[in-house]
Order: sequence, then C-alpha cells, then structure tokens
Amino acid sequence: MRIVLVGGGTGGHFYPLMAIAEALYARAHADGLPPPELFYLGPDPYDQDALSTLRIAYESCPAGKTRRYRSLLNILDPFFVLYGTLVAIVKLFRIYPDVVMSKGGYTSVPVVLAAAFLRIPIVIHESDAKVGRANKLAARFARYIAITYPEASHQLPKEKVALTGTPIRHALFCPRAEQTPTERPIILVLGGSSGALRVNNLILETLPDALTQYDVIHQTGKAHRAVVEVMAKGLVPDDSLRSHYIPKAFLSEHEMQDALARASVIVSRAGSNTIAEIALSKKPAILIPIPEDVSHDQRANAYAYAREGGAVVLEEKNLTPHLLLAEIERILTHDDVRAQMVKGAELFIFPHAADTLARALIDIGKEHGS
Repeated sequence: MRIVLVGGGTGGHFYPLMAIAEALYARAHADGLPPPELFYLGPDPYDQDALSTLRIAYESCPAGKTRRYRSLLNILDPFFVLYGTLVAIVKLFRIYPDVVMSKGGYTSVPVVLAAAFLRIPIVIHESDAKVGRANKLAARFARYIAITYPEASHQLPKEKVALTGTPIRHALFCPRAEQTPTERPIILVLGGSSGALRVNNLILETLPDALTQYDVIHQTGKAHRAVVEVMAKGLVPDDSLRSHYIPKAFLSEHEMQDALARASVIVSRAGSNTIAEIALSKKPAILIPIPEDVSHDQRANAYAYAREGGAVVLEEKNLTPHLLLAEIERILTHDDVRAQMVKGAELFIFPHAADTLARALIDIGKEHGS
C-alpha cells in the first residue's frame, strides 16, 4: 500500500503526520500486512531527520500561500497554486498512492486538488476549533474528516466527520525515568515550533523576579535563541541566579517529554498540537494565544481547551509580567485549581487518535486498491 502525507509549514501540521506514520507501521504489523510505502509532499521536507527515521520518501511540490496582509505576492500565489497542482498531478500519477492523508495548511492545497483530479481517496485531519481554509476546500473531496475539537464539526460535512483528537508521537506516551525532585517549581515556556517573539519578551521581563522562586525552561525558537540568551544576561547579571534559566532553541521528542514531566506549570502558545501534548502531560497550563488578527485558530483552540478546565487563557494584549507571575503563583498555591486542570486535561485526551486515523487510511486504501 502506498500512502501520501501532506501538510506542513509548521510543526503543528508536520508532527501529527509523523505520529500517523508511526501508527501506520504499527497497525500494518498488527494486521499482518506488509509495511506501507510512505511519501511526504511539500515545498520543503521540514524535518528531514524525522522523515528519514520513519522511512518516508520526500517529493518536492511547490505551493502558494494566501497571506492575511497586503502583499504583491498575493497576486502571484494563485499561479503558484496552479503550478503546484500540475506538479502534484504528475507526481501523484507516478506514485499513484492508494490514499492521501492531508493535515491542512497551504502546502496541502495543490496535492489535495491533484488527488481529487486523479480520483485518489483523501483523508483530512483538522486540528483546530476553527477550520482552516485549506481544509474547508479539502472537505469537498474528502472521504473521511478527523477533528480534534467538537466545534469544528459545525463547519464541515457532518456525515464525513469523526472526533478523533490530535495524533501524538509515540515517544511522548513512553514513560520516562523517574525525575529527581527539585527544590523549586519548574515553569516550562513553549512558544511553538518557530518560537514566539512576544512571549519571549514577556518571559525575559519576568526573569528578575521569577528566578528568585522558580526554574524556567524556555523554548525560544531557533531564530531567537541567541538574542534571548544575550538579553537574559543583561537582565539577570548574577550568574548563580541565571543558572535557574534554561533557554532551548528547540525541544526534541525526548527533551519535550522530559520537560513536560518535570514542569509544575506550562506557559504556552495555543497551537493545537502543543495543547494536545500539554493535555497528555496532565499539567496545569496558561495559554497565550496568538491574537485573532494574526492567526485565526489559536484563540478558538485556547478557549475550547479552557472550557474543559485544562487551562486558563491570558490575552496577549492585556498581559504584563506581573499578571503572568501572579497567575503562576495562584495555580501553584491552590491545590483545587491544579486538580481541576488535571481533570480537564483528562477529558481532552484521545490516546488512540493516530491509530484511529491509521485504521481509516488502511481501510480506505484497501477499497481503492481492490
């Protein structure tokens, strides 16, 4: 069986596809089937090491991107989409997969259109509470639509929709060695796969006060790590105090697992994949969504998770270092607040999401191949 994976531009699109790939191999083995041949199509491989580890062949396919701000590139992008669709038709015809698994995002549009043209079955997954434009388009052609938030079902053809949760990489489920308790609570800060400049600046402003009480593990994003480290030295010149601050450009699977296990409170952006990993850790969280005028999905995700009780939401425009530290202290000093967040996280977890999608892909692939 041949399966094409598509959807990228961010880790929130890419890494759930890797979780699905892991589940596809496991499901094929459990069912006594040969391992599937997997292909990833997109403008770039995003994480070549992950693709190589999972034996996923990369095929380059261009894509256009519609921006939410004025740009001359918006005039050219329809031509990039058309060109990308033509390239995708050629590549899909050559591979001729049994099914296409799309995670959405602008990189998926040419491949989905090409698959529809070639009558190749399409499965899509929508991670966000507010359905993205790429998946709204793909829903017209999809055989099966998986969602993470019930709110998304109202925006999609209900007869195709299944509430599956977000696929999470297998490594994050594996129990780690017992962590040595620390004297200080640990604050884990997650800015998303690319980091978050506004969140980084906010955390830096809290450091002089925060580091007197807490250890801070801060995922800054690769582009921001060096600047953040220099600024931290200026704001906290005392080396012994600054030793409680650990900036990390990027957290690997195992580093993320360790950080989630050790964290007392998590401060994070509200990407759906990150929320799913936070829920799996059952740790209290403070979510700072990207403002609505910049990103259409994070605010809806944050409040949907908060309604389950798993987190509190602080709007970026109203947030100050003092308010953030006060909220961290409130969570750490109130057992009932933390207990409610654990309960909310448990309600949100779908541990078999990747396997559910793997089963659907294999079943649909069998139908197409027969």
